[in-house]
Amino acid sequence: MSATSRIADRVAEVPAIEREDVSLLLVLPGLFLFAAFMFFPMLYLLGISFTNARPSNLFAGGGFLTFGEATFVGLENYVAVLTDGTFWNSLGTTWLFVATSLVLKIGLGLGVALVVTNERVRGARFMRSLLIVPMGLPAIFTITIWRGIFTSAQFGLANQLLSWLGAGTVAWLNERWPAFIAYNITEMWLAYPFMVIITVSALQDVPKELHEAAMVDGAGYFSRFFHVTLPSVKRPVLFASILTAAASFQQFLIPYAFNRGGPARLNELVIVYGYREAFQFSEYGQGAAIMLVAVVFIGAFMWLNVKKGRLADGVDEA
Repeated sequence: MSATSRIADRVAEVPAIEREDVSLLLVLPGLFLFAAFMFFPMLYLLGISFTNARPSNLFAGGGFLTFGEATFVGLENYVAVLTDGTFWNSLGTTWLFVATSLVLKIGLGLGVALVVTNERVRGARFMRSLLIVPMGLPAIFTITIWRGIFTSAQFGLANQLLSWLGAGTVAWLNERWPAFIAYNITEMWLAYPFMVIITVSALQDVPKELHEAAMVDGAGYFSRFFHVTLPSVKRPVLFASILTAAASFQQFLIPYAFNRGGPARLNELVIVYGYREAFQFSEYGQGAAIMLVAVVFIGAFMWLNVKKGRLADGVDEA
């Protein structure tokens, strides 16, 4: 009998507690921690978004977790955000980044997974162990390395590669789209191990009998890939894609470490935009409104994908 079961049995022996209530008591610590570290900060952020909070008034007047001398301004911050062209450029750039990086991550993850699960590839297990190395490195370390690769200087690795190919050098971080491409490649590098792990697990669960039956019917490699392999791994890959898309939407380190979302704020992802409004321009109320609008967008995106992808099917029956 596990320790959890023994605790549950002892709690259930208390006369005032019904056995049906034991499960609720066991999850109360988790609910308390969730409320303390997630729910309450969200409520506080929501409150700030309806005020003119700035460092000069939010921390004035003392008190703990109050709004200080900040005053209620209603929906003024939300109106300012939604009528700001910079916000919509930021949001559009963010969704474009999510879409392009997701395509790259799925393509690379699926391609690598097919290679390391192929029985004809020698040393596949050793390759799998190497593939997860990027996951063990701090993200800021990896991003700093990639920033050096994409430096605009001639000695940067990306520019040296272009020179070797006969092309000219590129001011990667000083121009909008080269910087955007650099963001995508770095994001792909950070996320592909997760995609590979999920895809490899899904590929290993594909019954060999399906491939053998398809081969008997004369199906070639690509026919088996599109009609057997892809339908079999679709749901796990979709699940991983939703998670990594959400991570891309919240990406902050790459644009901030590369060039602060530049040049001229053209590549600011929405989280960087909200951060700068709050902490660089000291508009806490507006920054809070931006973050909450971003939460609404990413929440709607995830709900829609889970719903359309039918990933929650069977949860109620569990």
